[in-house]
Amino acid sequence: MKPAAPSFPPVRRLGLGDLPHCLDLAQDRSWPREERKWRLLLENGEGFGADAPDGGLAGTVVLTRYGTTAAAVGMMLVASRYSGRGLGRRLLTHVLAEAADATVFLCATEYGRPLYEKLGFETAGVVEARVGHFDTGGDPDTTRLAEPGRDLAALCALDAEVFGADRSHLLARLFAFAEQVRVAERDGEITGYGAAWPSGDKLFVGPIVAEDDATARALVTDLARDADVRIRIDLHPRHEELIPWLAGRGLARASTTSFMVHGGRVLPGDRSRLVASFMSALG
Repeated sequence: MKPAAPSFPPVRRLGLGDLPHCLDLAQDRSWPREERKWRLLLENGEGFGADAPDGGLAGTVVLTRYGTTAAAVGMMLVASRYSGRGLGRRLLTHVLAEAADATVFLCATEYGRPLYEKLGFETAGVVEARVGHFDTGGDPDTTRLAEPGRDLAALCALDAEVFGADRSHLLARLFAFAEQVRVAERDGEITGYGAAWPSGDKLFVGPIVAEDDATARALVTDLARDADVRIRIDLHPRHEELIPWLAGRGLARASTTSFMVHGGRVLPGDRSRLVASFMSALG
């Protein structure tokens, strides 16, 4: 017989004081304890959670708004001892209400996708994680290091075209969060940007925004050039033509997730230029 559902306290906002419990919950679900990542999300998004009757957090979810037009859902976690008790549905229903009229999107594993489908999310594509030791192939640098004072405004303008929303608060944090941020230029104008940041025992390359495949390849190559650890890049839908190139440089498919949009709505912006995610929780 299935145990009776516990009585969870109301869903509440999370703050940085909840960070240790977020890390414990991640570890419980066999996720890495990535303090910098959680801190970034809690500072730039809206974390929500339910306290566990036996201490700590029973579940979490983070909503990151991009203006009033779009919002990303991430870090949807329920403690293993409370799986199947309806808490995931409760948390997701809460953030959908909080998002109001924004177009909401997320990346779903096969485990989580059935719940998301029941609550109105539809699959819009597949995000493919590629992992491995990157071979630069001897290609020279063709991009340059970005400088906040010089480049932030242009990066924000380009990013707003791609996302159809103002993400300037997040991009301003990117320079401090990432090991490096690089830009590609043509005739003095920025045509793409990318970043690389440590994620556990890997170097995560993302986001990558680029006007074409050649620009994307240049950014990935330069960001991964001196890495002495494995690289991870989460390739977005519409860029399958880059898969053979990534495979040839040593990055094999590690996993896939479904990119889902609530209500089958069309995302704002020009996502054809979004090559790779910042992280799955942010799109």
